[in-house]
Amino acid sequence: MKAVVITTPGGPEVLKLQQVEDPILKDDDVLIRVAATALNRADTLQRQGKYPPPKGESEYPGLECSGTIEAVGRNVSRWKVGDEVCALISGGGYAEKVAVPAGQVLPIPSGVSLKDAASFPEVACTVWSTIFMTSKLTSGETVLIHGGSSGIGTFAIQMAKYLGIKVFVTAGSEEKLKACKELGADVCINYKTEDFVARVKEETEGKGVDVILDNIGGPYFQKNLESLGLDGRLFIIGFMGGVKTDANISLLLGKRLTVQGKRHFVDVHGAGLRTRSLEKKAEIVSEVEKNVWPAIAEGKVKPVVYKYLPLSEAGEGHKLMESSTHIGKILLLA
Repeated sequence: MKAVVITTPGGPEVLKLQQVEDPILKDDDVLIRVAATALNRADTLQRQGKYPPPKGESEYPGLECSGTIEAVGRNVSRWKVGDEVCALISGGGYAEKVAVPAGQVLPIPSGVSLKDAASFPEVACTVWSTIFMTSKLTSGETVLIHGGSSGIGTFAIQMAKYLGIKVFVTAGSEEKLKACKELGADVCINYKTEDFVARVKEETEGKGVDVILDNIGGPYFQKNLESLGLDGRLFIIGFMGGVKTDANISLLLGKRLTVQGKRHFVDVHGAGLRTRSLEKKAEIVSEVEKNVWPAIAEGKVKPVVYKYLPLSEAGEGHKLMESSTHIGKILLLA
C-alpha cells in the first residue's frame, strides 16, 4: 500500500507518499480501506518530531478515517467485510489501509457521505469526552469555545446548541466569526480586537461561563480563570500559544477556584485521546455513537469541510492548517 511517510522531522515538505508494508491485522482489529482521513493539529506536531505515536502504533500520521472494511480479525463480531465505517485511530490514517481495534469503529452517520464521515471521529470523541462526559456540560449552561472556526470548534458549537447550551466563541477574523454565527454560536468575540474576559462578563452579567474548551494553553490560562463562573470547568485540549503561564494566586484564593468540595471551584482538566487505553477509547466511541450520531442523523450537526486534497498533497494540507486560514476540517482523499 501507499502511505504518507514523515521522512525526517521538519516542515510540511518532509511528508512523502511512499510504498510501505500493509498493516498487520490483529484478532480484535478490522482492516479498513481508507476513503478519507482528516488533518488534526496533532499531525503537525508529529511531523515536527514533537508528538510521537504511542508504542506499537502506526508511525504514519492520521488520527481518524473513513472507508470500507476489507478484513476482520477472528474475535470481531459486529463488523463484516464490505461495511462502510469511520474510526478513531492512534495513527496511520494517512494511508490506503489501516488496522483499527473494532471498539474504535463507528458506522457512517446517516445522511453523511463516506468521505465526509472522516471529519467526525476525532472531533466528536474529543468534544464529547471532555466537555460532556468529564465536565458534565448540560442544557441551560454556557460554554466558551476558543478557536470556534477550527474543526473542534465548528463541531462543538453545533453539538452544544443541539443540547440547549448557550455558546460563546473566540476567533481571529470577521469571516470566521460569521461562520461560527451561522453554525449557531450566540456570542462571537474577535480576540484580536476585543478582550474576551470583559465581553464574557458583560454578556453574563458578571457571572462568567460554566465551561471553557481551550486550545491555546498558557497565555489564556489566567484569562480563562477570570472568565469562569461558580463551579466553572476549564478543559485544555491544546497549547497553540505555549505551555508556560503566571497565574494570579490571590485571585484563585479570593474566588476559591481550586477548593474541591466547595461551591466555588474550578476543575482544570487536560485532554488526550491518543494515549488512552483501548478500553477507554472504546467507551468514548460507544458514548459518541449513542449521543452524537442521532444529532447528525437529524441534520442538527453537519460536517464542516474546508477543503479536499489527495493523499499525495498532505504537505499542502499541513501548510494550510498551519496558516490558520481554514474554517472546519481539511480532508485527504486516499
